[in-house]
Amino acid sequence: MNISGRGKYKVWLQRYDIGDDIVFFLGGGQRSHVGGVVIAEPGKKIKAIRLTGHYDDIVLQPIAGEACKKYKKKVVAIGGVHVDNATKEEITLLVENCKKLVKKV
Repeated sequence: MNISGRGKYKVWLQRYDIGDDIVFFLGGGQRSHVGGVVIAEPGKKIKAIRLTGHYDDIVLQPIAGEACKKYKKKVVAIGGVHVDNATKEEITLLVENCKKLVKKV
């Protein structure tokens, strides 16, 4: 498991190899949840599903896209991070911590 950040801004990324494909689970903040699902296939446009009221697909897309490009495999990234009543600055910090995980795929 890869981790970025501290305290309530800590996010994590867990990889599972499923046959020839890869699934990543993203979580963190004060409460992990499923806020989005992103599917990346070599040579195809990334598909994103945003669950109502969530924006987690924004941080899941770079994870799935980079892993697909790097490993040339189908990749699914699922999950979400949440901090109660997050300010704009807190959201920026969470997004930055998620971006650091992209480098670890």
